[in-house]
Amino acid sequence: MAKFNPGEFVRQVQAEAKKVVWPSRQETTTTAIFVGIMMLILAVFFLGIDSLFGSLVKFLLSLA
Repeated sequence: MAKFNPGEFVRQVQAEAKKVVWPSRQETTTTAIFVGIMMLILAVFFLGIDSLFGSLVKFLLSLA
């Protein structure tokens, strides 16, 4: 089993952290707006599907 060297670990973490590319403020804002719009579209879609199936079930139960 390999020995654990805390100093080497910290150096490796720092080297990997330097490779991280953070998005710009504009990219973050654009992505957040896109996610909000998609969430709204999907919420309306699933509301419609749920209402449709609810009406279908009520209709089928009224036949019994």
